[in-house]
Amino acid sequence: MATADTVSLSEPHAPKEASVKAFESVLPSLKHELVKLRRDHNKHETEYFRLVSQLSDHELTSITLPDDLELVRVGASAYGLHLFGKLRIPAADGAYVHVRVFVAAEEGTEGKTEEDRIAKLHCIHTEETVREDGDHVYRAVFGKEDPLEWFET
Repeated sequence: MATADTVSLSEPHAPKEASVKAFESVLPSLKHELVKLRRDHNKHETEYFRLVSQLSDHELTSITLPDDLELVRVGASAYGLHLFGKLRIPAADGAYVHVRVFVAAEEGTEGKTEEDRIAKLHCIHTEETVREDGDHVYRAVFGKEDPLEWFET
């Protein structure tokens, strides 16, 4: 299994053409999952999406590419490429989601060319932190200055 300990990520950088293509291929599923994630979290913990709570589903998913893909980090493992992206939510000033995409060889190919690879949405980052006072802080929407780091969920 790929982890932060076993896969080295590149430094954050502007997206290159191959990364944009990978994110474009998962954009419909990303938008669907983003709406689903917000609805699921709003049942139990509304703080995850507090920064964009005033947005409609359409506004929340108004992400377009390549314009809203601001940063990318890439890591390679024996299984394929792990792409981490920072995507701007244009309808909310300073709001971003962190998304992980996995790119692997399409079944029946060696994946040596871009056409032989398939990208899949791995996850949208959600975070739960516990403060020193024991209070829990939840978020799925990040700010411009929040670093794009390895995440599992």
